[in-house]
Amino acid sequence: MGNLLSEPTSPRARLRELLAGTGPLVAPGAYDALSARLVEQAGFDVVYMTGFGTTASLIGRPDVGLLSGAEMVDNARRIAAAVDVPVIADADTGYGNAINVLRTVREYEQAGVAGLHLEDQVHPKKCGHMSGKAVIGTAEMVGKIEAAVAARRDPDLVLIARTDAAAVEGLDAAIARARAYLAAGADVLFVEAPTSEDDIARVAGELAGAAPLVFNWAEGGRTPPIPLARIAELGFSLVLFPIGTLLAATAGIRAVLQTLRADGTPAAAMPGLPGFDEFTDLIGLPEVRDLENRFAGS
Repeated sequence: MGNLLSEPTSPRARLRELLAGTGPLVAPGAYDALSARLVEQAGFDVVYMTGFGTTASLIGRPDVGLLSGAEMVDNARRIAAAVDVPVIADADTGYGNAINVLRTVREYEQAGVAGLHLEDQVHPKKCGHMSGKAVIGTAEMVGKIEAAVAARRDPDLVLIARTDAAAVEGLDAAIARARAYLAAGADVLFVEAPTSEDDIARVAGELAGAAPLVFNWAEGGRTPPIPLARIAELGFSLVLFPIGTLLAATAGIRAVLQTLRADGTPAAAMPGLPGFDEFTDLIGLPEVRDLENRFAGS
């Protein structure tokens, strides 16, 4: 799991295999290298780098397009280096026009991600489950998808096209956009934030046979939290759980701080936390000690 000397065997080819498998691929969100390692250690086959969580963890602000592409790529690089499973990363709008997308895709690919998604919001964007979104024209986004395909050096890099048009132009327009993005070369389609189970079923019914589909199970978001069995029945290939880890970490930190504030020490909260040795083990201290012994010399 993210060993310092490990050489993961083609995580991009592995991601394509997983997407082609039976049943949806479950991708919990990670916002930093530690949360990514925890996702991998929990037994999941893929890690999703959340833009919402990345923004919250790096600058403590909402997901409204405040981070630069360079900051997002740096986080993707750290996460990809921390785990051996494939990483799918949020690449927002590509951070500009089609020419910016060329550089964005190259940078994400060099960072080691197995897949990334680009969306058709106006830059700077907003979280897909916030109000007040705006989208660029279909033709402009088609050009950005074509640029992403042209920029890709490894043909196994998975390009996911996301449309946020359902909240702006309606579901018909969102489905039409998804078809246009598929024709432009996208590997996977992502219709963001349908607001009813009927709309979810319609997206699947219209698109599931054409390409692998993403379902964004955004915790507390606008899309109904339907069971995984139903998501599988509808034919979605990839399910994102983007911010549960972030929310859990927030709750845990709050609880410890409240105990410290009330009691003067965190002693009362410690029984529910990993022990010091347990924590250093899970972040790889035994591996480091083995490497010290191997390379320390006589």
